[in-house]
Amino acid sequence: MTDAEPTLDPLAARLLEAQVQFSLEQLRGENYHALVFDEVDHFLTESTQITLAESVTPAMIKDTAAKYAVQVPVEGAIPELVGEIAARLYALTVAAETPIGELLDGPRFGELAATVAEMEATHRVLDRVLNSEEFADLCATLVRHAIADGARESGGPLARIGARLLRAGDRFGHRTERLARRGTRFVLARMRADEDLLVDTVTELWRRNLDAPVASVRSVLTGADIEDVIVLVFEFWRSFRDTEYFRALLDAGIDGFFDKYGDTSLYELLAELGVGREDLIEEGLRFGPPVLGMLDERGFLAQLLRRRLRPFYASEGFRAALAGD
Repeated sequence: MTDAEPTLDPLAARLLEAQVQFSLEQLRGENYHALVFDEVDHFLTESTQITLAESVTPAMIKDTAAKYAVQVPVEGAIPELVGEIAARLYALTVAAETPIGELLDGPRFGELAATVAEMEATHRVLDRVLNSEEFADLCATLVRHAIADGARESGGPLARIGARLLRAGDRFGHRTERLARRGTRFVLARMRADEDLLVDTVTELWRRNLDAPVASVRSVLTGADIEDVIVLVFEFWRSFRDTEYFRALLDAGIDGFFDKYGDTSLYELLAELGVGREDLIEEGLRFGPPVLGMLDERGFLAQLLRRRLRPFYASEGFRAALAGD
């Protein structure tokens, strides 16, 4: 009791302590288990009569989403925490001797790869890339450099021919360019005609590495690579979330959710999300006992109950009810 709180009369003080002790007993041991079952059942019964739109509005959700997705600074402890977690996960990964095949076996990977290859979106993206002049230029440039470098590194007559080609300048350069483009067009046409080629190549690569340990990821990614990716992601997110486009996407997603589920009861919505009675009870029994037990042991729970109940026993309303007025 603080100095500002009025003194309770003896009856009010006894009733307050009796209610505090009764409430504490309800939150202990088997009584708490019964309380969870009872309250979950009452909640589910009542939730059948309340729709999503009756409980919250789209504007409320948009304001909350905007606060955490747009306004909360992505700096300080957040990037540091993500970086530390990523480093720990990387350390665990590079030490894991679990075969890659245990994560996803060859046949299943082949099915996934084939499904991705058969998607219309995949076809459209590949067609856009393979038919672009920019990609053809890149492939032709790579082929041209490969011809010149191969001639130089082979030694003997080929090296002398390569040197002459390089000294000859534009005349032979244009011939090499045409040869490279002709080869590029042939390869790209072959890739477009045979959609199984890429899938078979990727699947075969996966099969050859089925017995490799997960730790082999260290040959592809280093800890520094992970850190670089995290920095890039945060820099992108920092800029992207400030755009009108992102805010429009956020609002449209929330509006779409309410259009679909606004008139749905909370009970049905939970069922749609895969949350049922057993799940609510399980989580209530998982977190409730240890948290409430710690608070009870330290006396915080009794203090909380007294703090919330004491004003009633000191109020005019209590005295009027006691007097029967």
